[in-house]
Amino acid sequence: MKLVYHGHACFEVEADGKRVIIDPFLSGSPVSKIKPEDVQVDAVLLTHGHGDHLGDAIAIAKRLNIPIIAPFELAAYCAKKGAQVHGMHLGGSHQFDFGKVKLTLAFHGAGIEDEDGVHEGGNPCGYLVTMGGRTFYHAGDTALFGDMKLIGNRHTIDAAALPIGDNFTMGPEDALYAVELLRPRTVIPMHYNTFPLIAQDVQAFASAVQGKGFTCQVLEVEGSLEI
Repeated sequence: MKLVYHGHACFEVEADGKRVIIDPFLSGSPVSKIKPEDVQVDAVLLTHGHGDHLGDAIAIAKRLNIPIIAPFELAAYCAKKGAQVHGMHLGGSHQFDFGKVKLTLAFHGAGIEDEDGVHEGGNPCGYLVTMGGRTFYHAGDTALFGDMKLIGNRHTIDAAALPIGDNFTMGPEDALYAVELLRPRTVIPMHYNTFPLIAQDVQAFASAVQGKGFTCQVLEVEGSLEI
């Protein structure tokens, strides 16, 4: 499995010639180095409907004629905008052509804001994506919660992307505790330094993770990792 980080909470996941993109916040992102039209994937996965995660998902899905995979209410919104969708919900899993997807809990908001106002977005989620015999946990935007231990007990997590930005999500201290609950083979920090409000010292976080006996990989924008 190859992971490519496009900044904020956006990752591309590739294995066996298949690719998916998670939370493609690109055209509006101050840190993204690619454009939505550069994306070539087999599916789009969304953790929730906030603009910095929904991003360019609908445009990408419509251009490539591929599905958006999302919690049911968010999928329904995307369908109304003309996208193909595959709705799921918390705890559910499905085997797709590219691999297996399972939705996990995430503690956050999920309202969808557009030109017509704010719409019901259902529940936010995280994802366990299994491709090429490896499992990537994308926590989504979330607070620390105790059932991360259950996720870690039930699944072998090869890499976990965890938000560390604070204010809207876990900060570094809670994310460090999450690492101990999840016990992933590699930790990747995300959702930090995109905006001043979520600025963090990522190297200090990486050192703290390593001090607990875990591996932390800090990815620059467009950086990649093979697991």
